[in-house]
Amino acid sequence: MSKLVIVGTVAFDAIETPFGKTDKILGGAATFIGLAASQFHVDSAAVSVVGGDFPKKYLDLLEDKNIDISGIEIVKDGKTFFWSGLYHNDMNSRDTLATELNVLADFQPVVPENYKDAKVVMLGNLHPLTQLSVLEQMHKKPELVVLDTMNFWMDNALDDLHKVMKKIDVITINDEEARQLTGEYSLVVAARKIHDMGPQYVVIKKGEHGALLFHDDNVFYAPALPLEEVFDPTGAGDTFAGGFAGYLAKSDDLSFENMKKAVIYGSTLASFCVEKFGTERMVSLKSDEVLKRLQQFKALTQFEIELT
Repeated sequence: MSKLVIVGTVAFDAIETPFGKTDKILGGAATFIGLAASQFHVDSAAVSVVGGDFPKKYLDLLEDKNIDISGIEIVKDGKTFFWSGLYHNDMNSRDTLATELNVLADFQPVVPENYKDAKVVMLGNLHPLTQLSVLEQMHKKPELVVLDTMNFWMDNALDDLHKVMKKIDVITINDEEARQLTGEYSLVVAARKIHDMGPQYVVIKKGEHGALLFHDDNVFYAPALPLEEVFDPTGAGDTFAGGFAGYLAKSDDLSFENMKKAVIYGSTLASFCVEKFGTERMVSLKSDEVLKRLQQFKALTQFEIELT
C-alpha cells in the first residue's frame, strides 16, 4: 500500500437544487477526495488551508477517517474558502452564485515531511502553479500523479496548466473541458491530443453518462449507475478522483487493466456522493454498501453473447 498526498480545497459550500437548499456546509475538493480515498484505508494526508472560522468538528471528522491533517494550514484571522451554487432542473448545469477565495488567495501548500516520499499524489482542482509547487516539494517523482482541473484554469492560466501537465501521469476532466482544452469535438481525438500534452492516461468524465479511460490506443468505458434520486452533484467529480487514486494507492498496481478497476471504484463512490447534500453520504458510507453497489455495476455491464 502506498502513501497518498491529496491537494485541494477544504471549504464551505452553500447549495440549492430542485430538492432543497443548504446553509454553509462542509465541502471542497480535498474533502471529497479524502473521504472517497478513506474507503480504501490508505495512509493519506490532506494539504489545504482554512480560516479561523472553520469548525474543529470538521477537522476531527477528517481525522476520524484516518486522513492526516497536519498539512492543513489554519489562518486564525482569515476566512475559509466559500462557494455557492444553484443547480438547474436537469442537475447537469449550474450557476455559481458566489466564490469567495478568502485564505485560498494566498495559499502556499506545504507537504508534511513524512509524506514527501508518497508514491501517489492527487492534485485536486487548484491553480496549476499551486499544483506544481506540490510536486516540487516531493523528494522524488511520485510513481503516480493524478491531476484534476477545470475550464476556469484553461481560460485564465493555460500556459501554467500546460507546464504542470508535462509532469503528471493521469488527468481527469469532463467532456466539455476536454473539448475546450483541445478544440476537438471527438473525445477520441481530444484524448489523443491531451496525451501529447503529457499525461499517459486520460480520464474523461461524462456525468450521468459515465467515464472514459484512454491510454495509447486502448479505450475503456464505465457507465454511470442509474439512480432513483440525485440530490446534489457537488463533489461527485472529486469523489470519483478520490476513489480512483485511493484504489490505485491501495493496490500498488498502475497497469491499464488495474486502472479500469479504479475507474469503476471511482464511479461507484461518486454514485453515493450525489444521494445527499454535500459530504453527508460519504461520511456515513459503509464498506458493505460499496460492495453491494460494485456488484450492481458488475451486473449492469456483464453479458454473454455468442458471436458467429
